[in-house]
Amino acid sequence: MNKAKWPAFWFLLPAALLFIVFFYWPLLQNLYLSFFSWNMISPTMKYVGLSNYSDILGSRELYKIIGNTIVFVLIMLLFNFVLPYFYSFILGHLLQRGKMFYRSVLFLPATLSLAVASILFLWIYNPLAGPLSIVLAWFDMESPRWFKENLLVIFSICTIIGWKVFGYNLIVMLAAMVAVPREMIEAAKLENASNWTIFRRIIIPMTSSTAIYVFTITVVFGLQYVLVPVNMLTQGGPDQGSSNLVYIVYQYGFIFFQTGKSAAFAIITMFCYMAFLYLKNKYLEKKVYYEN
Repeated sequence: MNKAKWPAFWFLLPAALLFIVFFYWPLLQNLYLSFFSWNMISPTMKYVGLSNYSDILGSRELYKIIGNTIVFVLIMLLFNFVLPYFYSFILGHLLQRGKMFYRSVLFLPATLSLAVASILFLWIYNPLAGPLSIVLAWFDMESPRWFKENLLVIFSICTIIGWKVFGYNLIVMLAAMVAVPREMIEAAKLENASNWTIFRRIIIPMTSSTAIYVFTITVVFGLQYVLVPVNMLTQGGPDQGSSNLVYIVYQYGFIFFQTGKSAAFAIITMFCYMAFLYLKNKYLEKKVYYEN
């Protein structure tokens, strides 16, 4: 190695070691555990080969979990990607007064923990005495059991995540909105372009790099955020109706004490994330506008 490169090597070495110890080594350990049957209590592990993978891939549970995951992603993209996109455009270019007030109010839930948000929405969605049930009673409507019915439970949990994360994504998108040259927007208005045309023809292309970032973190981190409300409110129920690819790893590992299947689910989840990132890089990155 060239002597001039040695300083760079020594600077990178600590970070590389930490990355190996806390990322690659646990990944290899997880892959190793996926070939065994172990309950984390017994001193011995039973080698089962690919049985954990074959059991998972051959079960209906996996496909229900994948279906739940897709529904989670679609609803969270609506709450934490599409809505922040439009709201940031309104706050950045359409609203004339009270901008700081609305920014503060919309960002405030992001300062609370998911545990607090889960408890708050457990009260809001209470079918007997919650605020939402009282409002529905005014219209002679009975409140459904929000956390006890399939699909409805996913929507309910997504509202918790959406309420919590919306403000952060809004601020990120708003930073991209105000960076769009105002001269371009004013020129478009002189040509009698509508707000929708400005949004579609100018705003979306100019903010696409930030949008792809928000899109990615909504999918990747959104499924991890789901872990807290699901664990606190539903434990994956009813009948795995609110479980997803992230929670099922925790569920098999620390509730069912089937470490091998938990590790196998983790590997399958990792490949799903890799497939998503591959598709994102192949199809979405090509349409992103990067300044300079």
